[in-house]
Amino acid sequence: MKNLTAIALSGATITALVLVAATAEAQGLIGLRSQPADRSPREAAPVDLTGYWTSYLAEATRYRMFTPPRGDYASVVLNPAGRALADTWDPERDAADGRACLAYGVGNIMRMPVRLHIEWADDYTLAIRTDHGQQGRLLRFDGPRWTPGDERSLQGDSVARWDGRTLSVETRNMSAGYLRRNGVPYSENAVVNEYFDVRVHPNGEVWFTVTTKVGDPTYLVRPLYTSSDFKKLDGADEWNPSPCVSEWGPRRERAQGLTERMIDRMQ
Repeated sequence: MKNLTAIALSGATITALVLVAATAEAQGLIGLRSQPADRSPREAAPVDLTGYWTSYLAEATRYRMFTPPRGDYASVVLNPAGRALADTWDPERDAADGRACLAYGVGNIMRMPVRLHIEWADDYTLAIRTDHGQQGRLLRFDGPRWTPGDERSLQGDSVARWDGRTLSVETRNMSAGYLRRNGVPYSENAVVNEYFDVRVHPNGEVWFTVTTKVGDPTYLVRPLYTSSDFKKLDGADEWNPSPCVSEWGPRRERAQGLTERMIDRMQ
């Protein structure tokens, strides 16, 4: 009887070990294997996001390249408070009050016609800079830095982690901003989740897509989801820092020039 029990236990143990090994192998195949504890996020990075990138504006061009008229918040499900605030948007007032950068906050910056420069600030912090609007973001792998009483910023406090080959980022504690340049609002209570995925095309071009979810209990009935593409550039030749503007419409000549350059790159 003891021998039979021992055999049964051994069989159960072997089965358990096989299942554990199979699970570990499957996780490794789909990129979910845990990173060694002694490796920093920079060393353990499964993809390379560093370099210069330019936005690809084939999707929602009318909202991303130009400033839509006041009251145009199609596809953004605002609650009554959000609609009331959006309907009061005044670009001249924003400019006069020093609020020209409200559309360049974390809730919308990746939708703007921008170039990015991404680099590691240290082994635990990925830094993103934009030329248009001259914004700076810090994606921290070592936890949030914001504490109650700290001054909020347009880019908020971003916490990052590697989920397989995807860079996942959650941002809180930002100041209020615009989801579009025409004053469609999000509040300081919003939470922004982003998922960065790198891919290499057959022609050798490197791209990444960032899928963004903006949830805001103050102004949104349901979260806003967007997907934005960026193409890697050979270097900094096209890097062109420029300040925030409160409205793109009056600068049609510059906007038209950007549109033509974007179309040239799409062809």
